[in-house]
Amino acid sequence: MRKASLDRKTNETQISVHLSLDGGSLDAGSTSSHATQTSSSQTIAVETGIGFLDHMLHALAKHAGWSLALKCTGDLHIDDHHSAEDSAIALGAAFKDALGVPRGIKRFGSAFAPLDEALSRAVVDISGRPYAVIELDLKREKIGDLSCEMIPHVLQSFAQAAGITIHVDCLRGFNDHHRAESAFKALAVAIKEAISLTGSNDVPSTKGTLNA
Repeated sequence: MRKASLDRKTNETQISVHLSLDGGSLDAGSTSSHATQTSSSQTIAVETGIGFLDHMLHALAKHAGWSLALKCTGDLHIDDHHSAEDSAIALGAAFKDALGVPRGIKRFGSAFAPLDEALSRAVVDISGRPYAVIELDLKREKIGDLSCEMIPHVLQSFAQAAGITIHVDCLRGFNDHHRAESAFKALAVAIKEAISLTGSNDVPSTKGTLNA
C-alpha cells in the first residue's frame, strides 16, 4: 500500500499528515477534522485554519483518488504564508514517501479540468527533479482567507517537496475561485494518471532511475 504519515514542527507551524495514494482507510485517529468526508473508497479531512486552502487541498485529494488527513496549527495571527507553505511542503514530503521508488508507474500525466467558464491544464512528470511552472493569472488579492499570491506558491512548494515536475496553467475564466479550483482539479487528475500502476516493475526512465 502506498501510504505515508509524517509530523512536521517548526516555530511557525505544527502539521500532521496521513496520506494514502490509493484511497482506502487511514491510520486510526487521523480523521478528527470537522471537515471529514468519508466514502466507500476515500477519507478526506483537511484543517489548515485557512478555509479556501482546505477547499483546494480537499479537491486535490478527492480527484487524485487519495485518502488524506492533514491538520495544521500555524501562526495565522501573522498571516497565511507559513501555514499555506508548510502544509504544501508537508503534503509533498508525504507524497514522495508514499510513492517510494517510482517503479511500475506511468510517470507522465496530463489533464484538463473545467469549472463553469474556467478551464485549466496540468502536466505532471514524476521526474525526481522538482520544478514548477504555474500560470493562473489571478486578479483578486484574496479568496476567502487565502492570499492569491500564495496559491501558485502552494503548488510550487508541493512540487519541490514531492520531487516532481508540474506545469499548471489556467487557460481561460474570469472568476478567480473557479480559476484556482479548476487548476487544482486538473493537477489532481494529472497526478492520478502519472502515478497509476502499469503492472510492470520497470523504472520509466532511460537512465534506469528517477532518483538521481
